[in-house]
Amino acid sequence: MRKFFQLIFHKVLGWKEKIDITLPPKCVICIAPHTSNWDFIIGELFIHEYGWKAHFMMKKDWFFWPLGPILKRMGGIPIDRSHKTSTVEQMIEMFKQRQIFHLGITPEGTRKANPNWKKGFYYIAQGANVPIVLIAIDYPSKSIIAEKVIEPCGDIEKDMRIIKDYFSVWTGKYPQNFVIE
Repeated sequence: MRKFFQLIFHKVLGWKEKIDITLPPKCVICIAPHTSNWDFIIGELFIHEYGWKAHFMMKKDWFFWPLGPILKRMGGIPIDRSHKTSTVEQMIEMFKQRQIFHLGITPEGTRKANPNWKKGFYYIAQGANVPIVLIAIDYPSKSIIAEKVIEPCGDIEKDMRIIKDYFSVWTGKYPQNFVIE
């Protein structure tokens, strides 16, 4: 199957990657810019090409038949936003229960312009005591870049500035939908 994903990712779609990290057994994967539904497809092709397995959270509304079982098999975790449950605590518990667990999260929390990035990914990584792997999607160069891993230091403002500065040089499919402040 990896050969199939490589064929689609490289030959059919013309994407490439720059990987300068080794994926740790447990980590939060912070993916940006996220400006299009295509980001999900490109990201899935990329991780399958490498044989990586990553889980992702998605609105529970997407987990209807027949899409739901497919999304779950791909690593989807349905999130019910109508209930005030602690998603951060649930994800921390998943990390504690597993030997290997990778959780992909887009910090913007939306495909629209959002200067107020969600910080749940940071709190999950900090609470689970796992690193944050930064993976950029750059549409002009058709590249996926994975070259930075950070350990949350506990100073969220400092770490968020490092993360935002890292992503500031990459361009999403719809650049107007990616805002960093």
